[in-house]
Amino acid sequence: MSQVSQEGKTRYTHYSIAYHLVWIPKYRRKILVGDVEAETKRLIEECCERHQLRLLALETDIDHVHVFISAPPRYSPANIANLLKGYTSRFLRQKFPKLKKICGKDKLWTSAYYVGTAGNVSAEVIRRYITECQGK
Repeated sequence: MSQVSQEGKTRYTHYSIAYHLVWIPKYRRKILVGDVEAETKRLIEECCERHQLRLLALETDIDHVHVFISAPPRYSPANIANLLKGYTSRFLRQKFPKLKKICGKDKLWTSAYYVGTAGNVSAEVIRRYITECQGK
């Protein structure tokens, strides 16, 4: 994957927002190998394209997914996680019926996930900017 900027703009905003998301299969099953791993990555890329999300990095291990993504401010981290997890779960369970037996027929992923944020500036730079702009 080529280097992609986490900066973007919409009609009304310029933004630099990036989220690191991690989630796991139900029961921490070791399912992300071979065709399932390849299809998971393809589906995440496809979902990002459909929703105008910038995929900055994507890696899987046998029992978890790491996504680094930039998104417009209208998307909350919870919304992004739900989009990616729901999209991949639905299509992976259709394509690989054995996953229903391994992880359960209704959901492929646990409901929990990790999210962390990343940006180009530190909190100190932001505080200094706000202080210097007071009264101007």
